[in-house]
Amino acid sequence: MRATAVPQDATGAPSAEGTLAGRTVRSGPWLLAGHDGRLIAWAHVDGAVLRWTEARPGGPGWLGPDVLPAKGVSELTVAQGRNRYAHLVGRRVRGSGDAHPAVDLVYAIQYQAGRPLSEWRPVGNPHAKRERSAQMGGPTAAVDASGALHVLVPTAEGHVALRREDAGGRWEPWLDLKVAAALDTPAAVATSTGQVHVLAPTGTGALTWCQPKPGAVPERGPDLAVVPLPGSATGVETSTGRATFYVTDAVGGGVVAVRPDAWPVPLGGSPGDGRHAALVAVLDGYPCIVLAHRDTEGRVVLGVCGVEDEHNGVWWTDTGTVCQGDPVLALDGAGRVVLMVLTEDGGLALARQEDGPGLTLSDWRPL
Repeated sequence: MRATAVPQDATGAPSAEGTLAGRTVRSGPWLLAGHDGRLIAWAHVDGAVLRWTEARPGGPGWLGPDVLPAKGVSELTVAQGRNRYAHLVGRRVRGSGDAHPAVDLVYAIQYQAGRPLSEWRPVGNPHAKRERSAQMGGPTAAVDASGALHVLVPTAEGHVALRREDAGGRWEPWLDLKVAAALDTPAAVATSTGQVHVLAPTGTGALTWCQPKPGAVPERGPDLAVVPLPGSATGVETSTGRATFYVTDAVGGGVVAVRPDAWPVPLGGSPGDGRHAALVAVLDGYPCIVLAHRDTEGRVVLGVCGVEDEHNGVWWTDTGTVCQGDPVLALDGAGRVVLMVLTEDGGLALARQEDGPGLTLSDWRPL
């Protein structure tokens, strides 16, 4: 599948067809670094995925958006492996006017920054009955160190189902992770040691799984003593082979850091109902976690703390900027922190780390 050229009006400027103007963002945005250091931004709209690519590593100029057809995709996630390939995994609905529409999962791959997207290929679904597949939730995905794609989805019965590629790139059968209380799409982290870690929210806590070794079947880990707000969890590798998840406490309302081998650590804050963004970055010579979320007033809030040192506090900063959806974080080709949001008026804008001590971001710049 080739990227569609951006429509232009008589002046040569992009027309509304190739922008977010008048469109509803259904999933995303996402911000990833390509193989050549250029950042790539994605947004899922009705019937398509829009993609912007930095003109050169570090910006500030951008190319696009390219319009990538995604017919019938109702929910989307984007995952990236160590080879920098971007894997787009979507929940596809066909025959939506029927009593029981046909629902399955599909995926496509971008191999290099700015290059065409592959064709959408089926992943299937874990349900035998069509009426059950219609109740399947949205997917999440992770790409392990070997490049194998892992797709996880909550089922109609409240289970978590996993399908993954084997060492030869062939799809293995669906695997039921055998729980019956998952409330939402899980969060997944692929670590540098080859394992995939998974967290799924329930009404009474958080369920975890981890592969005991690369390529193995995930095994249940400890249930965590925090009730995550559905849709809030995100994870990041914070030390070799170890993942930390950041969730909103559905009971207390604040941000909580959780690791399977440690007690939950309350981080404060007043997050809204969206997902947290988390990024490991070196600030003033120290490895730090940078967090971002939308608060209960819709404003973008940033947090910084030492890696796996949340006990010593998180420095929260209210940017004063209102956004839609969830903010996202990435490192650009120069190693600078980049924060991107969907603005109130429906456009994408980003702020980039400036020179100097600590973490100071530039003014917002529209894509």
